[in-house]
Amino acid sequence: MHDSGESASRQNRMFGSFVGGGTIGALGGLIGLGGAEFRLPLLIGLFGFPALEAVILNKAMSLVVVGSALPFRARSVPFEQVAAHWPVIVNLLAGSLIGAWFGAGWATRLRSETLYRVISVMLVIIAAVLVFGHDAKAGGGLFTAPVLIIAGVFAGLVIGVISALLGVAGGELLIPTLVLLFGIDIKLAGSLSLAVSLPTMLVGFARYSQDQSFSVLGRNRVFLLVMAAGSVAGTFVGGQLLGLIPSALLLPLLSVILVLSAIKVWRHT
Repeated sequence: MHDSGESASRQNRMFGSFVGGGTIGALGGLIGLGGAEFRLPLLIGLFGFPALEAVILNKAMSLVVVGSALPFRARSVPFEQVAAHWPVIVNLLAGSLIGAWFGAGWATRLRSETLYRVISVMLVIIAAVLVFGHDAKAGGGLFTAPVLIIAGVFAGLVIGVISALLGVAGGELLIPTLVLLFGIDIKLAGSLSLAVSLPTMLVGFARYSQDQSFSVLGRNRVFLLVMAAGSVAGTFVGGQLLGLIPSALLLPLLSVILVLSAIKVWRHT
């Protein structure tokens, strides 16, 4: 009877991970993100993972989503168009790779209570960016070289730190940066942000692999694969639904969800 109860509990957990991952992936797909900022509070609040383990799991799933999103978008934004903007990618990577390494290092050294608070504050910041930054319109860029290069490195550094601390791809910050700072069209900016996010997350992932908490991936392999599958499927569905729900309604709603999630995460301290 006890074994039967444990089996049912595991099945419910797996079902919850797929549905949760799929729902969050769909929300992310609707606004052009991987949904990691919504997945993190779910890992902490619903599934009960400690903060650092949740960040590592979130980063692993973010890698899967970002890795699949680039080819998904290739029909609308060809790889050649992305490659043509390699100077912008390199500019942001110059800061984001360093930021990701140090951000992951800081996360492994922070006390759990402090990390919960950092996560909460950053979720609120991302909520504000979703409302005020996602509808940014491309222009001529804010600066000219060499100021633009310096600003790009600094922006990449900050985004790399946040990406590592939360285990997110950072698209919610990269896309407005590409549009406002470099004057990139928002459709192209989505693919460029993925090109910057992938190596940035790999660096953070490598840094996390040196910490004992990295073993959470081995202990939760099935959970990880099920939620990653749900996230990718949801992201694809969300992309197909793009345009059916107006951003003017969707973005404030998602921002409210992030703020409520931030409050719930803060209460773990």
